[in-house]
Amino acid sequence: MADAIDIAHLQSWVGRNQSNGETVTSLQAAQLAALFDREAPPRQGDIVPGLWHWANAFPPQRQSLIGPDGHPVRGGFLPPVPLPRRMWAGGDVTFLRPIRVDALLRRNSTIRSVTLKEGGSGPLVFVQVQHEISDREGPAISELQNIVYRDDPAPGQPAPKGKPAPADADHSRPWHPDEVALFRYSAASFNGHRIHYDLPYAREVEGYPGLVVQGPFTATMLFATVAEQVEQPIVSFSYRGMKPLFAGDALTVALKATGEGQYSVWTADSTGEIGMQAEAKVAP
Repeated sequence: MADAIDIAHLQSWVGRNQSNGETVTSLQAAQLAALFDREAPPRQGDIVPGLWHWANAFPPQRQSLIGPDGHPVRGGFLPPVPLPRRMWAGGDVTFLRPIRVDALLRRNSTIRSVTLKEGGSGPLVFVQVQHEISDREGPAISELQNIVYRDDPAPGQPAPKGKPAPADADHSRPWHPDEVALFRYSAASFNGHRIHYDLPYAREVEGYPGLVVQGPFTATMLFATVAEQVEQPIVSFSYRGMKPLFAGDALTVALKATGEGQYSVWTADSTGEIGMQAEAKVAP
């Protein structure tokens, strides 16, 4: 399959840019506050909690431009990678200063790299996107997003073995994202990817055993866990998806201090393997 991927053509997307005006609205803030079980949502002018700007991570597309997986058809801003599975794999976020609810923002996005690698299950194409989010005072958030494309697994192919979660967390708590929570996060972020709400599609087309918990949903939960345990603001957050997590599983979110102002945080599934791992740094 790797021989059929014209990587030179895909790399011609490097440097492609798009810019969108956007706002984390009071309605979006209320929806996310309800999802994360907050008693009261942030109001107009309040600081937007960390990673809630991802409510605008999927700019609205006309329905006629949506592909069979629920994402926009390929070949627009993102390159037309000819592999069926597309996942938000990880990234790095730097918080330069707070953004506020209902403030006018601008997201400037640029394709930084397109890379072909050979994995244990076949070819992998990694697309790295740089996002810069600014308000009227200037840059506020700088973000590198990693998207991975891969082939469907062969029939009967076992899922790859995951990495065991550390057993020495300083703090942990259960997390049980169910089908309703996944639907609500997809609705709040306008994410149409069917693996998060269409169980027959997730099982029969993409070969997953259940509905897949959204990568940004998991990352936001990890970020919130750190924010709840520290007093200082988080200035940088790096996260990486290790294996899919599924609705209905009994998950654990855990945190460990790793240095002065530095924390490791992860989500483990019911088998004790890491689904996503992240590193956070707080202001001195």
